[in-house]
Amino acid sequence: MNYKEEYKRWCESSFFDEQTKKELKKIEENEKEIEDRFYKELEFGTAGLRGIIGAGTNRMNIYTVGKATQGLANVIKKEGGENRGVAISYDSRNMSPEFSKEAALILNANGIKTYIFDSLRPVPELSFAVRELNCIAGIMITASHNLAKYNGYKVFWEDGAQIVKPKDTQIINAIKEIKDYGEIKKISKKEAIDSGLYNIIGKEIDKKYLNEIKKLVLNPQIIEKENKNLKIVYTPLHGTGNIPVRTVLKELGFENVYVVKEQELPDGDFPTVSYPNPEDEKAFDLAIKLAKKVDADIIIATDPDADRLGIYAKDTKTRKYMKFTGNMSALLIAEYELSQMKEKGILPKDGVLIKSIVSSNLADAIANKYNVKLIEVLTGFKYIGEKIKLFEQNKDYKYIFGFEESYGSLLGTHARDKDGVASVVALCEAAAYYKSKKLSLWDQMVKIYEEYGFYKEGLLSITIEGIDGIEKIKSIIENLRENPLLEIGNYKVLKIRDYEKDTIKDIQTGNITTTGLPKSNVLYYELNKDSWFCVRRSGTEPKIKFYVGVKANSLEESELELNNLMSKLNKIVEK
Repeated sequence: MNYKEEYKRWCESSFFDEQTKKELKKIEENEKEIEDRFYKELEFGTAGLRGIIGAGTNRMNIYTVGKATQGLANVIKKEGGENRGVAISYDSRNMSPEFSKEAALILNANGIKTYIFDSLRPVPELSFAVRELNCIAGIMITASHNLAKYNGYKVFWEDGAQIVKPKDTQIINAIKEIKDYGEIKKISKKEAIDSGLYNIIGKEIDKKYLNEIKKLVLNPQIIEKENKNLKIVYTPLHGTGNIPVRTVLKELGFENVYVVKEQELPDGDFPTVSYPNPEDEKAFDLAIKLAKKVDADIIIATDPDADRLGIYAKDTKTRKYMKFTGNMSALLIAEYELSQMKEKGILPKDGVLIKSIVSSNLADAIANKYNVKLIEVLTGFKYIGEKIKLFEQNKDYKYIFGFEESYGSLLGTHARDKDGVASVVALCEAAAYYKSKKLSLWDQMVKIYEEYGFYKEGLLSITIEGIDGIEKIKSIIENLRENPLLEIGNYKVLKIRDYEKDTIKDIQTGNITTTGLPKSNVLYYELNKDSWFCVRRSGTEPKIKFYVGVKANSLEESELELNNLMSKLNKIVEK
């Protein structure tokens, strides 16, 4: 693609609206900005679209959204799914309502029914709606936890999970076949409504979705006992979680829920946080301030599309609020659910716990204790959703819980993606249960470590933007592939998993076996002392990520070991 010619075409063609042209005229003297906007088309990857909002082929706008939607429409029509329709939702980000409407009308212009929510809703509710309405597909307009300048476009298929092979490849190829924006079909909203293609949905789906979450509660009597004692601070971080989270907690009987007022209402500029991500400590500043004021037991945050969850809990001994990682909060839920199921005699013999390959090995230890199967999948919750579908088809296992280290988990099968709302309910139930035992969630987390070992995980995430950044990221991974490490710091390499080549090499014996997972440009180093690191390129951002895990004899020792290992890895990138 000649970026200068493409820029000129966008400025001059009658196809593009005047507002777009005006935006582009403002950068006519900025060669670097023009190049960045037009040197390529915004890539529709396995996670859909995600990019900076603005005019240009490498940006999120109504034209790039339109092209993706027309490609999706072409696939749906080939499969005869027009009457089943597509469910559409969006979060609080700037341009989310506009992109969702654009997508709906393009699908309508292709004769495909749409069911669009009357206002913003979380990702898990969209996943639920796809199956509840028997849709062929779903679209969620969101950039999850990214910076305010981003937006995105996720595609779900009929099972309620994000698209996986071969469906993702079919849709990607269909989009690539569209050579001109003029191929995108158009229809007015009035025409779409009059023809019965454009349908608004809302409260009925909300009620059904929340009812499914309430069914997951194992100890309603404990909630009833502790509902006046447990104090919860919650922040939706200007996103979609506010109404569903507060509604379901109220309906379950939790009386002391304090919402961070400054972050309560949806706002795509995210004015109180630089990064609307529950992984970021700064996102909790206002919540911690409120928690201290009301003497809260737990602090909970959901990200803008409410599929991720972050928490702090009070240490009973020090009275300090302690941060949980995504691994910690997920595995606290897992341990609670499995222990209560076993106690009540309802733990399935063919039960399964699923984690991504970059998540904590503590999951393996917990699964082993409760005699449930532990399955690993590639990074991306869609692979967990895919497993749930296969379990139901093959009737071989029963899904109990799945999680990723990136603050996302799913309890139950009502949705097929991360569900921050359901996770809030599970953690609040667990908090009530442990409070009845005179334990905080932090106290319980420490007890888990004391039983299984002090596992600690970290993430070294390095952003390398621009055209050169992509090549730099590729070269780092390729160098590790072609020149594998045999030791790093105090650790010896035991095995190397190369998911691109589908190999697991035992360093001591030289034996090579297969990973059994789909191909992906990911390297995983198994180290001694139950430690490991994994390197991969982010699927949504210009980042290279090193995931790291260690196991030690105390919290302090695990922290030290983790920092040392991450420091060694950082030097690899700096070379």
